[in-house]
Amino acid sequence: MIIIFALIVIALFAAAFFSKRRFGLLGLALTAGATLSTIWSYDASLLISSIGVIPEGPLPDAIALSLVTVLPAILLFFQGPVYKNPLARILGSFFFAMLALAFLIEPIGNAMTLTGVAQTAYDFVVANKTTIISLGVIFAVIDLLFTKTPKKKEHERHR
Repeated sequence: MIIIFALIVIALFAAAFFSKRRFGLLGLALTAGATLSTIWSYDASLLISSIGVIPEGPLPDAIALSLVTVLPAILLFFQGPVYKNPLARILGSFFFAMLALAFLIEPIGNAMTLTGVAQTAYDFVVANKTTIISLGVIFAVIDLLFTKTPKKKEHERHR
């Protein structure tokens, strides 16, 4: 269980780091995805189950909710403002991975049987989920405030 979450966090951190995308846009895309996952949870789970690759139960629900949550952010890995400073990239990637973990902890955790240390770690993250999400969204908005829009070239202003 802990290994699965660690792999997810590492993969999301690496994707954000190598895409160089700013946390603000990615964090708000995660928030939008999490909102959509609550709205579409039943339909998305039915779609995953109807494909027939995974039998009905908690696993298709976890996959469907996770995909709907991260898909808007994944789409933005290819478009949007970037970090130029390596330290900012590391911090933005870390915040993105932590925010994603907070949004994904319950859907994925509900699909697994937890015991011992895994249960303790899961309970800790779930207990602090609202704080992590609140701080993540606040940091995302602050990051967007510091995002500079590209200046128009002189010939584009006179059109």
